[in-house]
Amino acid sequence: MDFTNPLVYGVPCFLGLIALELAYSKSHKRKDLYQTKDLLASLGMGIGSAVIAPLIKTISAIVIFNLVYELFNPLVGGVRTNILGWESFGYAWYVWLICQLLDDFSYYWFHRQNHNVRFLWAAHIVHHSSDNFNLGTAVRNGWFTILYKPFFYMWMPAIGFPPEMVVVCLGIEALWQFQLHTVYVPKLGLIEKVFNTHTMHQVHHAKNIEYMDKNHGGFLNIFDKMFGTWKALDDGIEVKYGVSHPPNSYNLWIILTHEYKDIWNDVKKSGNWWHKFMYIFGPPGWSHDGSSLTVKQMQRNLKMEREMHGKGASQTVVQQNS
Repeated sequence: MDFTNPLVYGVPCFLGLIALELAYSKSHKRKDLYQTKDLLASLGMGIGSAVIAPLIKTISAIVIFNLVYELFNPLVGGVRTNILGWESFGYAWYVWLICQLLDDFSYYWFHRQNHNVRFLWAAHIVHHSSDNFNLGTAVRNGWFTILYKPFFYMWMPAIGFPPEMVVVCLGIEALWQFQLHTVYVPKLGLIEKVFNTHTMHQVHHAKNIEYMDKNHGGFLNIFDKMFGTWKALDDGIEVKYGVSHPPNSYNLWIILTHEYKDIWNDVKKSGNWWHKFMYIFGPPGWSHDGSSLTVKQMQRNLKMEREMHGKGASQTVVQQNS
């Protein structure tokens, strides 16, 4: 059975909705919501992704998913048939629902590791590098994440979900993620008990210390709540978007690669091989000499400071490696 990735139809809608939000913001005294050079950089990144992703996906996603699907049954003694007891889950409606749920589980861990492993963060930081939060930012995607993203999902075709089903669920996830990048949708009451919403994603894009590394979920928030990374938007806190060390450039190549350059410079700081390893694969902000702090260290310091002096105004990050 063959399916079309829903993103094929989503891209024209993305551009239309960006134009609509831009026009609305200009006519409703939110002229600061979009900045021309920033928007052009985001669109440039998005166009690059739209051109490069189909070429890479053919190899990294479709080929890998099909290879794993066939490898586990029947190529290697029919692992699924002989051990698990089934050949494939098929295409029943409830299988689609289960596949979408497990896709969201995989997305959670893929997204969370993008924030926890600096080498992965170097690719993902592109999406967070804008100080603006709007639908234009939604298409500001790095070009390198697709190289490793399929490896977080390959267990799904391995256990019996058809590869094309997994690809479609990935596309649905991306569609939901796009529309989350707007400040015009308020808190949604009961919907927020289950789903990842616009205000929750504002938290995710914030550089306020208390908000950092929160809300990694795709369309559900259950996994953030299960694994301790969920946080609601506090209406009393002024949200600051972006990262502490932005690329300070609208040049697409600099936006894409600046964190890799920073990693290389940090690796050279110490001759200790463990230190070098941690600068590459440790959490962003890790340092061997305390010259920069990880998110957990900064949040712990903020908590201690508030306990000592009482809860003050929200602070934004002042020191982090990325």
